[in-house]
Amino acid sequence: MSSQALAGTRSAAADYLELTKPRITVMVVLTALVGYVMGSVGSVGAAGLLPALLGTGLVAAGASVLNMVLERRSDALMERTRLRPLPAGRLHPAEAVAWGLGLTATGLALLAWLSGVLAAGVAALTWASYLFFYTPLKTRTSLATIVGAFPGALPPVIGWAAARGTLDPGSFVLFAILFLWQIPHFLAIASLYREDYARAGFPMLPVLDPDGRVTGRQALANSIALLLVSLSPVAGGMAGGVYLGGALALGLGFTALAAWAAVVRTPAAFRRLFLGSVLYLAALCILLIADRA
Repeated sequence: MSSQALAGTRSAAADYLELTKPRITVMVVLTALVGYVMGSVGSVGAAGLLPALLGTGLVAAGASVLNMVLERRSDALMERTRLRPLPAGRLHPAEAVAWGLGLTATGLALLAWLSGVLAAGVAALTWASYLFFYTPLKTRTSLATIVGAFPGALPPVIGWAAARGTLDPGSFVLFAILFLWQIPHFLAIASLYREDYARAGFPMLPVLDPDGRVTGRQALANSIALLLVSLSPVAGGMAGGVYLGGALALGLGFTALAAWAAVVRTPAAFRRLFLGSVLYLAALCILLIADRA
């Protein structure tokens, strides 16, 4: 194979990988891991864990690919997304549809086979609500952010269902934590790319609220709610003192970032809120897993 052909193959592989939104997929797998660990009775075995994480990751990747297909025209209008494989014309939509459906079918089949029908069912609900509710609503209402938080909060429920075969109150606690986390996270992103979203016709809250007052208040209110709900695993006997101290410190820090963004309403403040949200979730997941171990 010539060097030019090899470079073309690598480029195509990179484009197919980009369609799966790897960073989002990794975050989905991390939260599914938390759900599996927290839902496990006794020790966590690799034989059950690995198929659950792989299946969840494949379904999440498939949903991301198909989301990019549905939003390819909007992506072409935004500076931060116009060079993605579909709007840039490097891949054909039919190729992306086949790739996305293949990933989804493989993931669902793997979950149903090795993790149980319940886990596969929750994964299918996640996939469908993301593509057929959240995605079309993005062009219609600012409430799409809340709708999108529903599928975004389900990965730990998939993990829990795979580990235990049932949905217990603990799975809904994890769902609530992730649901509330997403609101300030997404509002920070939308504030940073407000002009891009407006150009593409997405009526995100920061687009409708150019001075950021309502956006800041919503981010702060949800961060306070998150702080309170994040302590509920201790009250429910799911976590102990190590988690309690860490969750309290993380929640206060995240709330402080949201409060600062609500007060000053500058791009720098919302950027810090966004970065803080990513670090917060990763640290909270690590705390839950470490405390359970």
